[in-house]
Amino acid sequence: MASTLQGTVALVTGASSGIGAATARQLSASGAAVALAARRKDRLETLANEIGHAGGTALVIECDVTKQDEATEAVEHTVSELGRLDTLVNNAGVMLLGPAADAPLSEWQRMVELNILGLLYCAHAATPHLLRAAADGPRNVADMVNISSVAGRVARSGNGVYSLTKHGIGAFSESLRQELTKRYVRISLVEPGATATELASHNRAEVLESIKSQFGQTMAAEDIADAITYIVTRPRTVAINELLIRPTEQER
Repeated sequence: MASTLQGTVALVTGASSGIGAATARQLSASGAAVALAARRKDRLETLANEIGHAGGTALVIECDVTKQDEATEAVEHTVSELGRLDTLVNNAGVMLLGPAADAPLSEWQRMVELNILGLLYCAHAATPHLLRAAADGPRNVADMVNISSVAGRVARSGNGVYSLTKHGIGAFSESLRQELTKRYVRISLVEPGATATELASHNRAEVLESIKSQFGQTMAAEDIADAITYIVTRPRTVAINELLIRPTEQER
């Protein structure tokens, strides 16, 4: 892949596995220095070593984006160590499914805290830096990519709060896009369908067992990373506002 992001810096949240890790690899391969943010430092260090051995630059940032001070520090540390911020990929998230009746309230709270508040904390801290990058950066454009889900379009039985959080991400992204688009900060929404990551494994055992029958064809994390890389490597006059990606066999 051509080094179309040479001289730029990207921050990827939830970078310790799945879509986040795959995206960091692909952005690095495109020439960006990457900041890797997540709670699992050991995994981040392994990924950073891999990127470094491939000739890239990676910065490890151990943080929990549900804590505002840590999310803000992740952004500021990226800028102080790598010099700027051109791309933010808000990937950190959790999917806890199951019937609403008798659901642990802590699961609902966790999804709101991570899927919505964590994203907002990072977006708030990053926006001034993205505006500066768009004004004086090597590409004269900056990107915020917010990872949603098919559930951000269609609510189904058993995914009420998860769907709520993903619908919210879509609304926030569209509003922010309208505010910033003429200043060349592009806001993009990516909505993956079934993807083979750790996301489903965070569910309670009884819920996981019940949803296993729903698993059909899945995409790889690299498929979503490829789409994200496509978005952020478009010419500055092209903005991919929303991208819905499903496995070919997924109907809904």
